[in-house]
Amino acid sequence: MPAYAPPVLENILVELLEIRSKGKKGSGQRMKVYFGFTVAGDRSSLATARRMVEVLEAMGHEVLTRHLVEDDAAQLDRSIPAEAVFERDMNWLRQCDIFIAEVSGSSFGLGFETGYVLGSSDRQAVLFYRRDAAPRISLLITGNTHPNCVLEPYGEAEEMEARLRGVMGGRGEPEEGSRNPRQHVPASGF
Repeated sequence: MPAYAPPVLENILVELLEIRSKGKKGSGQRMKVYFGFTVAGDRSSLATARRMVEVLEAMGHEVLTRHLVEDDAAQLDRSIPAEAVFERDMNWLRQCDIFIAEVSGSSFGLGFETGYVLGSSDRQAVLFYRRDAAPRISLLITGNTHPNCVLEPYGEAEEMEARLRGVMGGRGEPEEGSRNPRQHVPASGF
């Protein structure tokens, strides 16, 4: 806050800061998590994605999209009209407090969801992926420099779990080794 602000301006600034801090959920609060995981793409990270959902729920968070880690996720989604899936998922994306995704089996849907969250809100997107899968993941994911996007590459499931707990415990402060665009300096001048 400036050294001197007229009382009316000071009151407005205080109100804005209060509103902004109420909108941000802190450590220890139950959050609505939109968990992104491919339905139609490469599901070889299914066991890891399931573990992520288990950890989030064990931490007390509500995972809106827990059905994505079921074996029959594709059949479940295909049992309702495509428009209903779109409306349901868009509603969950609007409701969520944070978007967390396992993107090793990257898909058009995950890219759409990530772009929607980052482009339409100030919510954070945290994208986990296996380091060995990086060459097969879109550079729009692995090169994401949006200030609200944190990339969490991992090697083993234990490392992923530690990173997930770190992200959710510190609410947005990336674990050591994360690539957060706020720390990223682009090599080119665009």
